[in-house]
Amino acid sequence: MIRYLIVLFLVSRVFAQETLFREVLDPKTDTHVEVVALFSKASPGGFLPVRVKVANNLEISKSIRLSFESTTNYSNGTRCSSEFSFTAPAGKTITRDIYVPLAPSTESYGSQGDLRTMLSGSMGSAQNNTNTLSNSDPAVLLSDALFTPNGSALDAAMSKSGSRGSQEFSSKFTPGMLPDSWLAYSGYDSIIMTDRDWTGTPSGAKNAILSWLRLGGQMIIFNTSTADFKSLGIPEDLSFGSAKIKPIGSDLNLDPASTLALVSNVAEGNPNKPRTESLGEDFHSSWPLQAHFGSQTFRYGLFITVLILFAIIVGPVNLFVFAKSGQRHKLFITTPIISLVASLILIVLIIVQDGFGGSGMRRILMEVRPDGDENAAYLHQEQFCRTGVLTKSRFELDPASLFTPVPIAQSRWSRYSNSGNRQGNFSAQPNEGKLNAFGDWFQSRSEHGHYLTTIVSTRGRIEKTAASNTLLSTFDFPIKSLFYLNENEQWFRANDIYTGKRFQLTEVNDSLVEKELKTTMDTYSTRNQKILERIHRRPGYYIALTDAAPGIATHPGIRWKETQTVITGPVFTQ
Repeated sequence: MIRYLIVLFLVSRVFAQETLFREVLDPKTDTHVEVVALFSKASPGGFLPVRVKVANNLEISKSIRLSFESTTNYSNGTRCSSEFSFTAPAGKTITRDIYVPLAPSTESYGSQGDLRTMLSGSMGSAQNNTNTLSNSDPAVLLSDALFTPNGSALDAAMSKSGSRGSQEFSSKFTPGMLPDSWLAYSGYDSIIMTDRDWTGTPSGAKNAILSWLRLGGQMIIFNTSTADFKSLGIPEDLSFGSAKIKPIGSDLNLDPASTLALVSNVAEGNPNKPRTESLGEDFHSSWPLQAHFGSQTFRYGLFITVLILFAIIVGPVNLFVFAKSGQRHKLFITTPIISLVASLILIVLIIVQDGFGGSGMRRILMEVRPDGDENAAYLHQEQFCRTGVLTKSRFELDPASLFTPVPIAQSRWSRYSNSGNRQGNFSAQPNEGKLNAFGDWFQSRSEHGHYLTTIVSTRGRIEKTAASNTLLSTFDFPIKSLFYLNENEQWFRANDIYTGKRFQLTEVNDSLVEKELKTTMDTYSTRNQKILERIHRRPGYYIALTDAAPGIATHPGIRWKETQTVITGPVFTQ
């Protein structure tokens, strides 16, 4: 009996956090709804992949609605809601993968978020609550083959290394059930698996993980054989991300201390800081883009003057002129009229001062990969804006992106800042490859900072031509300057590059290139500065500077008066 209870406990520890619920409508026909989180713990921010199965063995169609509400730091944090609907025809079973947006997390003091899942519709009702990983540590995905022998020891080492009590090192996954969208991995910093796990991963999921790596993820493969990157089908150059292959014994036991170091931002660890840490720390005190945009003062004198005039008119003038002695009943008419006129004057002043919509600036770091038939651009976009009067809060991101507010320097205009004011309803709804956003992403008469990560298809590239030191651009926008590092690690430069026109490279001094690149990147956040600093010296690659490339569109009311882009990637050879 005791042995049975122990086995039951271990099984529940492994699987209880994956199945959100299984609701049986008709036991005789096994008509049921099963909702399974493909990762045992959601990441702090990003998306949670959920597999929904509706088995309808009845003679009439059935519909369900799944509602999700994600929160951070309980009532003092952010909130994100989303909803998905499904209909299973009579006698049919449908299975769908959905990606549930999670509340943005930019705190770093060890709190966990909460995800509430609710089922309604003609298949019954159910509810589930689960926690996310802590937002103070790297968010790690660990394969079940490694989780089973190492999960407890890694959790203990994680708890011991911190000062916040019991913590969990990772979320668990089954390689054969991995999702095929990079959004599923976007909230995580590292993925750890064995070479056999990677071999058993579906091809669609492999492509999604490789895309996530190019955006800055880290993968660690523990090798049970003699496999290398080439035999595993993993490129050696992973753009903004990184991968390592480490040996492991047949028992699959990991050393907890060295494993923690591998995913941490230390020497020989993850070259990129944990995502939540970067978002929480890189923008609020010394964000160059916010400083470059400049501050705006509030015209207190004008509004104080209007209020003083209102007080004079609604008081003595109203009492002794409009409704003088013997006509006091007129106060019931004159006072509302005066108040209404004063309110209209204030509204007009606000519109005149702030206008409609808003304006802002953007900085983009982009890796373009025409090789391997990828034809994709991997983007990190940071943006700062100041709004006037906004007439709507809904907008659409196309394609669906990881979109996060960042805490900016405190001012009377900031709504999400470093002062502890990190609250808001940042809701998002995935829809056919797009993301419909609404809530507090953009508020009237406010300052906002955001960080976007996404992937877009592109045929743009820099090509080699038959002529020596001559290249061709197929980007549909002009490029101001381009630097190319050849196989001998010598820099070349070209200026004023236009679509479809060949251009000649000129050899330049190394120090001049480094100086110009540093000047450009000093206007970016620390995370993007560090990424480019790490990857900019790749022989056979170029770095292009332009202010004409389109950014990822967000709120249509914002006028982006400046968008600067740094593009890097390999020169394409036919």
